Amino acid sequence: MTELRILSPTAILGYGFPLASFHAGLDRDPHVIAVDAGSTDPGPYYLGSGKSFTQRSAVKRDLRYMIEAALTRKIPLIIGTAGGSGAKPHVDWNLAIVEEILKELKLTAQVGVIYSDIDRDFLIDELRNGRVKPLGPVDELTEEDILASTNLVAQMGLEPIMQALEDGAEIILAGRAYDPTVFAALPVMKGFDMALALHMGKILECAAIAATPGSGSDCLMGTLSRDSFVLEALNPERECTRISVAAHTLYEKSDPYTLPGPGGVLDLRETTFEQLPGGKVRVAGTKFIPTEGYFLKLEGASLIGYRTISISGVRDPIMINQIDEIIARVKDRVADNFQELRDYQLHVHCYGKNGVMGQLEPHPEPAHELGLVIEAVAPTQEIADTICSFARSTMLHYGYQGRKATAGNLAFPYSPSDVSAGAVYKFSVYHLLKVDDPKSLFPVKMGRSGL
Repeated sequence: MTELRILSPTAILGYGFPLASFHAGLDRDPHVIAVDAGSTDPGPYYLGSGKSFTQRSAVKRDLRYMIEAALTRKIPLIIGTAGGSGAKPHVDWNLAIVEEILKELKLTAQVGVIYSDIDRDFLIDELRNGRVKPLGPVDELTEEDILASTNLVAQMGLEPIMQALEDGAEIILAGRAYDPTVFAALPVMKGFDMALALHMGKILECAAIAATPGSGSDCLMGTLSRDSFVLEALNPERECTRISVAAHTLYEKSDPYTLPGPGGVLDLRETTFEQLPGGKVRVAGTKFIPTEGYFLKLEGASLIGYRTISISGVRDPIMINQIDEIIARVKDRVADNFQELRDYQLHVHCYGKNGVMGQLEPHPEPAHELGLVIEAVAPTQEIADTICSFARSTMLHYGYQGRKATAGNLAFPYSPSDVSAGAVYKFSVYHLLKVDDPKSLFPVKMGRSGL
């Protein structure tokens, strides 16, 4: 085999894709269909709660086309970080959709499921043995952090997915996975260069976001040869350019020359990007440098309370000019009224002034109107509701200097004005675990599904 073709239908399973683009990809006779199904980008809630951030009907729509195409063409379909965050509840949710589709299509498939959940007692032992370290500017991991995590996963590398392929899986549902692995596993198993396979996977995982104009809801094709790979947008309205592909190589990375992952880093110092006719780009020169030891990224989330929010607008220039002082006085009033309640948080996000960047905002001058999001987080939903409601009513009628009308300071776009938003989670584990065997924590479960 001199080249291997990979179809990436969409940036995240459930984001959708035009059928014309998908069929254009199938016309190029891919050897594998691969798709990333999740991310930590939406925050810790989805990992902690075990819920998907994509809707079931949207995921089912995308999967139906992928499953039918893969089984008809007898090529593997590989799904990474199934269900959005890759913990067992997410994988099982995604598996139920796969089984439902197979029954509706009256097809069967050998399905390989790879869970990525980490046993808490095991991780505590590894922590005591000095095999866990922080990833970036986070605190050292504690046993309390581990025990508090409602879901705890490790980010698998290539090896478990390659094992599932070797075991004959036609559809692979992987738990939390390093994003490029679902695209790189088959090429590496077939003897292609690991660095090029992973680099191509790094770009394919976001599909047509790497094209221009970019879109997370469109397809991208990757063709890997022995010394390079070529990327091609499958929608005639888009094209891959040297800039778009090189820029996406740096997507979500802090170092422009080294991209770390399980078992090693991609070295981009000699990488080249060559524009080809027809809106294609050839990439070559990437190297893979193994790390001293094989490390897996750990992710865990724990419950910290419950949230209530209230959204409102302000257009009075007199109030806007005093908004920081008013917010501070309202917080003081809440604290005085509820002196017995100490374990809560009250925030007012001020959009139009510094709502996005906070204290880092380089242009702090307020606009002519402001959007306020009052947010209360507390140990119970009832307390959060109480704090938010009191803060909202206090700000609504707060008598600031120079106020001319007393009917109310805030404009509310919704009734009811307060929304009980439910559980709040934080990332409690964001660390690296050193392992001796990259597959030991990720057993492959094989089974026949459908009909």
